[in-house]
Amino acid sequence: MPELPEVESLAEFLRERAVGRVIAAVEVVAFQALKTVDPPVSSLGGLTVTGVARYGKFLDLDCDGLHFITHLARGGWLRWRDDLTGARPVRPGKSPLAVRVRLAPGDDGLAPGFELTEAGTQKRLAVYVVRDPADVPGIASLGPDPLASDFTAEALGAILGGSRTQIKGLLRDQKVIAGIGNAYSDEVLHAARMSPFKIAGSLTEDETARLHEAIVTTLREAMERSRGMAAKDLKAEKRSGLRVHGRTGETCATCGDTIREVSFADSSLQYCPTCQTGGKPLADRRMSRLLK
Repeated sequence: MPELPEVESLAEFLRERAVGRVIAAVEVVAFQALKTVDPPVSSLGGLTVTGVARYGKFLDLDCDGLHFITHLARGGWLRWRDDLTGARPVRPGKSPLAVRVRLAPGDDGLAPGFELTEAGTQKRLAVYVVRDPADVPGIASLGPDPLASDFTAEALGAILGGSRTQIKGLLRDQKVIAGIGNAYSDEVLHAARMSPFKIAGSLTEDETARLHEAIVTTLREAMERSRGMAAKDLKAEKRSGLRVHGRTGETCATCGDTIREVSFADSSLQYCPTCQTGGKPLADRRMSRLLK
């Protein structure tokens, strides 16, 4: 799933290539992806892309005051095409293509654009056409952006205070903190040397400061690694920069212990016992049930 660093990199990528260009057409192939009907998606035709913004994991193209907003969800991605002149319409259900945005030809005669695709059977990619980004429920309910100047250690402490939620779940909750998903929450907790099962409200002032530093540093370093990269290369860059997430059974680069995993219904977390849990493996409830 694209998270804050990747979505911000996609925003930068589109700022360089799409801003100032006129939208020729928006083709919706996966009709379940379009979550709004007013304004109609056809109203984007002829408008100019004037800006690109990010809200948590939402990507927003400002088109002369109308906003084309997408959330890529778990299996979605944005694929840039330098020329869509010869791209033929795709029949629904025949490919991973969900939406195609065609831009008007430039002075070179090329008509670039981008395609939103979604892999897998769970179709959760979402597209909205709205007059105000706050009209998107997921944006209206977002928590603070962890890279904003007012996201301080004190602000984080106020968020954590009294919470009985495990810190892993809290970091992933978009209504609490915007933009962090399963992968970067694992990375943040490893950098903070903190168990994913630790109760958020139990953190001391020093632990809160350490967690804040890990959040900001982890996200900024990931953004810096992907800065200037083509959209097609961002997934591989994300994977290469992860230290624990997705690395079950590998050696922790920090301490040399073996990275462990805890599995859930539709996801899993990875952690290092030595770095995060005092050397004790966490109970994997799924495996415990299988062993009964």
